[in-house]
Amino acid sequence: MPVKFKGVDFIAFDSLLSDDERLVRDSTRKFIEDNLIPIIEQCNREGRFPRELVKPFGELGFFGASLKGYGCAGMSNVEYGLVMQELERGDSGIRSFVSVQSALVMYPIYAFGSEEQKQKWLPAMQKGEKIGCFGLTEPGFGSNPGGMKTRAKKSGNEYILNGEKMWITSGTIADVAVIWAKVEDEDDKVRGFLVETDRPGFKATDVHGKWSLRASVTSGLALQDVRIPASNLLPGSGGLKSPLMCLNQARYGISWGAIGAAMACYDAALQYSQIRKQFRDQPIASHQLVQEKLVWMVSEITKAQLLALQVGRLKDAEKVQHQHISMAKRNNVWMALECARMA
Repeated sequence: MPVKFKGVDFIAFDSLLSDDERLVRDSTRKFIEDNLIPIIEQCNREGRFPRELVKPFGELGFFGASLKGYGCAGMSNVEYGLVMQELERGDSGIRSFVSVQSALVMYPIYAFGSEEQKQKWLPAMQKGEKIGCFGLTEPGFGSNPGGMKTRAKKSGNEYILNGEKMWITSGTIADVAVIWAKVEDEDDKVRGFLVETDRPGFKATDVHGKWSLRASVTSGLALQDVRIPASNLLPGSGGLKSPLMCLNQARYGISWGAIGAAMACYDAALQYSQIRKQFRDQPIASHQLVQEKLVWMVSEITKAQLLALQVGRLKDAEKVQHQHISMAKRNNVWMALECARMA
């Protein structure tokens, strides 16, 4: 029977963390070990999102963890990263859900929203009472979001939205969608809008038959003459830079989450290699070909930890650049994929 996860720390990485950072990580680790690990295999098989964990996530301060005020935990960026690491060690889809709620919905409301919008949505979203989704990607525009076809047209004290969004996490369970659209009477400038999902003309449908992220809800959104009050415009949003700022927040979380996924692969491989016996009744961990794989994994995980930590420190010092976050995400996701293939 597998033993409980004890962490992957080859070079005394914990000595680089503060007491608060270790406490946040260890508390998250215990919650995931006790509440997610026992059910996630069945959730994955059934394609079921464990919605029963949403309120506990809120109680632990996972949603909007690094935001200040509005009931949010006010964690440092390193602490938030360690939360993402432990969530993804449990399941990538669960980390994705928390990332979207925090970095792609709460963050744009926090960064671009009016005080009224912040007071209405952030406390409820922090508690898990309201769920959000982020609508940027479209069926024909993924890596080129600037080509989006979704349009918003001003009509009196309202905006009318038309368009489609695709690959939207939490779309069918969301109470509000942050929809990015080009505004017709603003020279097609990209703006963000808060669209309550119960408005006439708004429709969300689930994507079925996924091969991964099966414990996460993935949806398509359709907006047909959806009318929203002009007050639902995120007033601080302007241009494609605004949604890209949100993606920068999410990519930072992914760079830590990937470490958690790699740790899970390494830990499973290590445990198995110690109990599986072949050739002269010896554990396969005693064979050099297996040892080389384990050494490669722990080496790359260790380098990824140091990279993520430095980027987190830069982010906390307000010195991080988008290219720093992109490097961490690119390297750490590559590393996690290689660990999964090797394990």
